[in-house]
Amino acid sequence: MKSHSLLSRSKRANAVNTLMTGVFFTVGGFFLLLLIVFAGYIIFKGVQDFKPELMQFNRHGIGNQFFNTIYLVFLSLVISVPIGVAAGIYMAEYAGDSKITAFIRVSIESLSSLPSIVVGLFGYLVFILMIGAKWNLMAGALAVSILSLPLITTTTEDALRSLPIGYMEGSVALGATHWRTITKVLLPACFPRIITGVILAAGRGFGEAAALLYTAGQSTNINWANWNLASPLCPLNPFRPGETLALHIWGMRTEGSLNPDSGAIANLSAALLVILVLGFSLIARVLSRRYKKRAEGN
Repeated sequence: MKSHSLLSRSKRANAVNTLMTGVFFTVGGFFLLLLIVFAGYIIFKGVQDFKPELMQFNRHGIGNQFFNTIYLVFLSLVISVPIGVAAGIYMAEYAGDSKITAFIRVSIESLSSLPSIVVGLFGYLVFILMIGAKWNLMAGALAVSILSLPLITTTTEDALRSLPIGYMEGSVALGATHWRTITKVLLPACFPRIITGVILAAGRGFGEAAALLYTAGQSTNINWANWNLASPLCPLNPFRPGETLALHIWGMRTEGSLNPDSGAIANLSAALLVILVLGFSLIARVLSRRYKKRAEGN
């Protein structure tokens, strides 16, 4: 009788497990299908409206906007990744359970829920008006960094807290200091999860428009023969105005009536932006896996 009851429970558990596996598989497949349809439609429209002259690096093409997008995301990651990872290390390894720590966590959560238009207005008031500057890429990168910091901080903290305690105990038992344990053992172990946070932060930077509308500006004037960093025409000058692909799409769809190719430019810019985000994610994933295998000795 007892064995019959156990067999019945086992069959019921297997049935529930099979059912939930199917449910979660269906949910995952739905999101995958949604991504394929969404990205495929945008890329198809972009390829359909593609013209070689639209890829030129001048005012008639979107080459400059493409470069501005990559450069601005690079600047924002240079700012946000070190600060966010350091903040995550502090919250996971050094901050105790106190009122100050609880206040910091509430502040991080509140910062992550701020609308980007509010961050853009803050960036305009602080990074533009208070400094007496004009619209520039650095101000846009700082605004995007404010949006990215909570994500990178929480991802780093969660990654460190999820590691088995044996990592810390084994390193300390061998005579390593707390800081050396963090830099040589814990961070390499949770590097793939930190990369996930960086990918999400970069994705937000690639597609951000509202915050950049107030800070980076909607004009681009680049001379690719001028590499003097002090010149406002230098491509690598971070203190020049720089319109990104997301802003260019918005501009072509709202103020592009004077340009007969505004629809084609917007579609091509959207397709290029989607390809850029997917490509960055894939490259980051590949590098993360290679680093993990090397760290594991494979």
